[in-house]
Amino acid sequence: MTSVQEETRRGEAAARPALGSRMADAVRRDARGAGRAARAALRGPGRERDLLVQSLKAAAAALLAWVVARLWLGDPMALMAPWVAVVLVQATVYSSLVLAARQFTAICVGALVASGAQAVTDDTTGALVLSVPVLMLLSNWPRFGDQGIYAATTAVFAIASGTVSAVAVGHRLGQAALGAVIGVAVNALVLPPIHLRDVRENLSALAREAGDVLHAVAGDLREGAWDAQTAAGWLGASDRLRGRVDALRSARGWSNESLRLTSGALRALHRVRTTAVPPEDEDERFGRVTGHVSALTRALAVAADEHRTPAPPDAAVLRCYAELLELIGDACRAEADRLLDGDAPPDARLDGQTEAVMRELHERLQEGLREHAGRGAARTAVLGALVLQAENLWAELDTDARDR
Repeated sequence: MTSVQEETRRGEAAARPALGSRMADAVRRDARGAGRAARAALRGPGRERDLLVQSLKAAAAALLAWVVARLWLGDPMALMAPWVAVVLVQATVYSSLVLAARQFTAICVGALVASGAQAVTDDTTGALVLSVPVLMLLSNWPRFGDQGIYAATTAVFAIASGTVSAVAVGHRLGQAALGAVIGVAVNALVLPPIHLRDVRENLSALAREAGDVLHAVAGDLREGAWDAQTAAGWLGASDRLRGRVDALRSARGWSNESLRLTSGALRALHRVRTTAVPPEDEDERFGRVTGHVSALTRALAVAADEHRTPAPPDAAVLRCYAELLELIGDACRAEADRLLDGDAPPDARLDGQTEAVMRELHERLQEGLREHAGRGAARTAVLGALVLQAENLWAELDTDARDR
């Protein structure tokens, strides 16, 4: 028994330095991450600077609410005003107003229920027992959103501090209203949050990653050493593209919400050009591009499966197809650069030399398709699907091709 305990102590002693080393590494990583975020915020516009601005605005709203409530109005229960103000500096003006309405309603409910419970029980513990369970259940009401918890916390603060009289409740609600007004006003008038950059960045990243996937597929096809495992990697990459599409939809939603309730004057305060955001048609276009890339990789995955009937085309035809995919991938990357530049024209067109090469490659693929058709349906089916998806991608990336 003693030897077992000794071994256990030795193991624990050996584990302590390793645990300490991991914790130190985690602290160093966090410190480096914080340093990178700080440098990015100082370097120029971006998510890090947006976060810095919103944090400072929330702090300013809380301090202003405290000064107005405690120092100017002389209210001894001034805690509620800065508490509400700091919470209501949200990512958009619209969300600030919605949260203000929900939170103020929850605070009113909490204060009134606390007052009623105190009047019925005339005891602090009894009032808590009577009110908090009811308010916690009520906090799950969908109308409150995520602000329902403030009903219960308001009741706890009111009862615990002994301020549940009619005058005290009136003061508390007045302070909540004051904090809500200050928080919303600061958010709307001081650099109002308008999120347009995220749409451009996500759309550009989607175009660039689509080009990267096409280049990866083209490189493997040219080398000729691809199999089911390689095709599985392509499918995984196309799945990540769909995740990028979801991120783009989320960014577009934030962008549209940030423009609600922000007039031209408020947008001028933030000095943003709303015309710089790409139109929603671009989201749909690159959503279709993602779908075509996914269909292309699925066709190749089927061809690589030994247990499926469709067979891969000849190596010479696949090399030709790889060249076409590379050019389409280059077009995707060019689109990514164009989308990041807010001053770039909205139409995408391939230059004459690239289009001529693509047309030549397309003609060679059509000839290969006719040759494969005379040798059986297994290889023809895969090559036909690949050519079709390449044509779809070409049409989406070249407005001239769509117009013809």
